[in-house]
Amino acid sequence: MSSKGVIVVYGMTVSMATQRVLVALTEKGLDYELKVVNLMNGEHLTPNYLEKHPFGTIPTLVDSDGFMIYDSRAICRYLEKKYKAHGTELIPKGIKALGLLEQGVAIESSNFDSLATRIVGEKVMKKMRGGEPDMNKVAQLRGQLSEVLDVYEKILSKQSYIGGEIFTLADLFHLPYGAMLVKCGENELFESRPHVKQWWNKISNRSAWKSVVALN
Repeated sequence: MSSKGVIVVYGMTVSMATQRVLVALTEKGLDYELKVVNLMNGEHLTPNYLEKHPFGTIPTLVDSDGFMIYDSRAICRYLEKKYKAHGTELIPKGIKALGLLEQGVAIESSNFDSLATRIVGEKVMKKMRGGEPDMNKVAQLRGQLSEVLDVYEKILSKQSYIGGEIFTLADLFHLPYGAMLVKCGENELFESRPHVKQWWNKISNRSAWKSVVALN
């Protein structure tokens, strides 16, 4: 359970899913306590943790009233709904604005995330496990993500953010894996497209994200 009156996040600062939740908490101006669940030591598979998250992944959030929720995107939505009046509004009001947000969220999860995750998996996670990346596979994935970002370029030539005219969860959800792409040498994916570059620079330079990056 949570410490009395405190929001608790179970995760790791190096976990991209955990980062997604931490940046949402920071954008909302909410204090939290991070309790480390070390994946390397198998802490996510202990009976105690599996009671919190039956799939044994991170993060899990326990709200100050004891309410427990897992899945990073679900947690972010919950935080915005629960603490709407705090900090940055991450889900806009109005049916049309909400529709654009949901469209942007779907774009990220259906088109960006799976490809970015696999590139990072090859170039970063494999090395961490002592393996070598399959660069032919990386090239194929890069080509597919390039096609996706060509569409982003068209979208962002007509609107300021991927979910409309204001920063929302649709943009926030891109940050962890987008930053890892840049870190592992794939920055040209953003840099080579002027509207994508402008958008990425805006969202990745937000103070909330910088504060999360500084945790590692």
